[in-house]
Amino acid sequence: MAFKSTPRVAVSAMFALNGLLFGMWAGRVPGFVEALALEPADLTLVFLSMAAGAIVSFPLAGWASDSFGAAHTVRIVAVCYALTAPLLATAGSLGALAALALLFGAGHGAMDVAMNAWGAEVERAARRPIMAAFHAMWSLGAGVGAGSGFLAVKAGLAPLEHFALGALLAAALALWLARLPWQSQITARGAGFALPPRALLLVGVLAMGSSIGEGAMADWSAVFLIEVASASQASAALGFGVFSAAMVVARLGADGLVRRIGPVATARLGGALAALGLVVALIGGTLATGLAGFALVGFGYAALIPLAFSRAANQQGVAPGRAIAGVATLGYGGMLLGPVVVGGVAHLTSLPMAFALLALLAALIIGAAGALRPAAG
Repeated sequence: MAFKSTPRVAVSAMFALNGLLFGMWAGRVPGFVEALALEPADLTLVFLSMAAGAIVSFPLAGWASDSFGAAHTVRIVAVCYALTAPLLATAGSLGALAALALLFGAGHGAMDVAMNAWGAEVERAARRPIMAAFHAMWSLGAGVGAGSGFLAVKAGLAPLEHFALGALLAAALALWLARLPWQSQITARGAGFALPPRALLLVGVLAMGSSIGEGAMADWSAVFLIEVASASQASAALGFGVFSAAMVVARLGADGLVRRIGPVATARLGGALAALGLVVALIGGTLATGLAGFALVGFGYAALIPLAFSRAANQQGVAPGRAIAGVATLGYGGMLLGPVVVGGVAHLTSLPMAFALLALLAALIIGAAGALRPAAG
């Protein structure tokens, strides 16, 4: 019997592709640093260029999703995004890499908005929460992409060969799985500049609070374990791995939790777990308590962004693409702000004090969770 895709499989494939392409890049960053002799400030410029591309693309992708349909938009954007990955590997200078990172970030951000809009449509049709499972596929794809970098280096593949082969195969498979017909919602409302409308401002703040923590964990978890828990560099690398694994596991089970206790209670539980995990890591002061704490943080943050996007897409009177683009802008801003906030506070006080601030922000999510109540019909 021939394989027949379903809407859920199609959207999952898009999330996995987006994560895999990003993971491939993340896994080869050290190679770019070595090949181009990049200093920390140079790498920061590349990351900022990538972020700028994503932020600029959010409102455009929201407009396209509302005007032409999210399913149609995400398929087109997926092709463009996949093509930008090999281009990164052609950069021969910092300026070229920064310019290509801008394009790569734009593809990543545009696909992010469109796939979440399509995912929200499939979730509404299913009449039950499934958004967290889509985001679990993103996390899984990112892990596979990063892991492919290890295998590519072992096989002696240059970044261009790795990115071209990986992007081609992954995009072909994902687009084949997403080929099924789907009638997306079309609206005449344009996305406008990507800031959340007033009704979704607190949802955007919740997404930002969660993303600040996620961004901080990505860039500072290893440093925390070295400085606070006296871990070796090899052991410290486990910090973000444990956090990421916890995110995947929790996202796979989060939809069932939302069905049982609702989005508000789920978000409050998430904020409490994240705060508790940070406190455990701070008070314990050992590698074991640090890793246990980071696992709790991963469990806590896992459902928050999926809940925020799902709530935004169902806001009455606001086009889904525009709503998701607005929340994504604050969320992505938080992802960028997190490492900066931790670094600034650590410089002025100490790294433990910076992580204590993250615990406070996680606790504040408990109060903001009421914004996730379903919009009145």
